[in-house]
Amino acid sequence: MTKALKKGTILPPEDLGELLDLSKFLEQHEHPAALLGPDGEQIPLPMEVYEVLKSVVAAMGRRRGVTIAPVDQLLTTQDAADLLGVSRPTVIKLIDQGKLKCDTPSGSRHRRLRLAEVLDYQKRRKSERDEALTQLVRDAEEDNLYDLSHETLAAAVKEARKARAGRGGTNG
Repeated sequence: MTKALKKGTILPPEDLGELLDLSKFLEQHEHPAALLGPDGEQIPLPMEVYEVLKSVVAAMGRRRGVTIAPVDQLLTTQDAADLLGVSRPTVIKLIDQGKLKCDTPSGSRHRRLRLAEVLDYQKRRKSERDEALTQLVRDAEEDNLYDLSHETLAAAVKEARKARAGRGGTNG
C-alpha cells in the first residue's frame, strides 16, 4: 500500500512487484492508452496524461516518492530548499543574490517562490554543472591528466587548492 509522506507526496509501495509489472506493461505499449472503469467503461487517456503515468511509475519503481503540483503553485522557502536539495538558508541567499525570484504576500514577511521559478533555476544549475563537467573533461584530456598516476594527480589537486585558497575565495 502506498502512503503519503506529506501533503501531496506519495511514497512507492513496499512490495514493488505490481509496480514493476505495470512498468513493463507501459514500456511495451505506447499510445493510445485507455482507462478502464470497474463497470467496463473505457475512456482514452490523453498522451500527456499517459506520459505523466509513465513518469510516476518509473520514479516509484526507483523507490522515490512522487509529488504532482501545478507549476503556478507557491512554495515556502523550505519547500524550495527540499526540492533543490539545499538548506533553507541557501535558498534565502539565492533570493538575496537575485538568482531566485520570490513573492512576499501583502501583510506577511514570509517569502513564497513559484514552483516554475524553482524548476527553472534547477534546470539552469544542471546545465551549468553539465557545462563545467564537460570543460573539466576537456581540460583533463588536453593536459593528459588521464595518463597521470594517482599520486601525481593528488599532488596537483593539493597544489591547485593551495593556489585557490591563496586567492581568498571559493566559487560555490
